Formats: sequence, structure tokens, C-alpha cells
Amino acid sequence: MPETPTQPEDETPEETGAETPEETGAETPVAEEADEVSELETLRGETAALEDRLMRALAETENVRRRAEREREDASKYAITTFARDIVAIADDLNRAVGSAGDSDPTSVFEGIELTLRSLDTALERYGITCIDPQDDKFDHNFHEAMFEVESPDKEPGTVVQVIQRGYRIHDRLLRPARVGVAKRPADDSINTEA
Repeated sequence: MPETPTQPEDETPEETGAETPEETGAETPVAEEADEVSELETLRGETAALEDRLMRALAETENVRRRAEREREDASKYAITTFARDIVAIADDLNRAVGSAGDSDPTSVFEGIELTLRSLDTALERYGITCIDPQDDKFDHNFHEAMFEVESPDKEPGTVVQVIQRGYRIHDRLLRPARVGVAKRPADDSINTEA
């Protein structure tokens, strides 16, 4: 068998012309392990930072939700505060009118009640609540509730002839329909038209 040339043990790779791991770009196993440990520590630090940001974001979201819920509850509880103040002032006026009714002449009491009623209408209008007073209007089932019919020769059938209770609208919605009496053709009139 032919003998293979062997490299003497005391020669270094530089002497033989072989490249070192540094020259080839390869790292030694110890250096590779150190780099992996350093990269792992970096990733762990980034993960911890991301977890911290996530926890803070979740806490902030929960705080915003609680704050919004509290504000919604307050808004529903106290939304009518200014309206209530106006109504309480009108109630005070009515109490004064009732208190002075025995001492004053009926005309001045009536005038005081009329003024109070006007201030009530003004307060309601300030909040978008308008009165529906359909006297002599054509009956409209969207805003009126017919309570009865009245034979009326001088009014066109379907005309509101009596308002029992005023109705109210809040902005563009019906709050309460006006309760009304509606004109109908007199019974003897229908006989004449059929003949």
C-alpha cells in the first residue's frame, strides 16, 4: 500500500499554507455559542419589553372603557339637570300663584297662571319640545289621537274641532299625540247626498 504523506504534528496551519477558521469566516464552536447566547438574551429582552407594552396597552384600554362607562352613566343620570332647574323655577311660580290665590282677585291670579304657562312653553321650546295644538287642522294620525267624532255641518269631515289634550314633539319625534275630537258629516247630510 502506498503511504500517504502526513503532516508533521509540530507544523502550524500557517506553515503548511492551510487557512485558519478566522480566515475562512467560520467561527469556532465557542464563539458561535457565545453569539447564540447573546442573541437569545437580546430576544428575551425584546420579548419582555413587548410584554410590558402589551400589558400597559391592555391596562389603558380597560381604564378608557371604565371611564367611558362612568361618563355614560353620569350623562344618563344628569342629562336633564338644566331642564330640571327650569321646571323647578316654574313650579315655584305655580306655588306662589296658588299661595296668593286666596289673597288676590281672580283676574290677577289668572294672569299669573297665564304668565307661568308661557314661561313653561318657553322652557320646553328651549329644549326642543314644541306643542302640538291642532285646532281646526286636518286630522293627522301621526300627531293626533282621535277620542271621538262630532257631527259638524260647518266643518269639513276629518277636521279637528276640539283639542282635549295638547300633544308634544321633541325635535323631530313625537313625544305625545294630541287628543282630539274630529268633525264628521252630520247624519241627515249623508241621507241628502245619497238621494
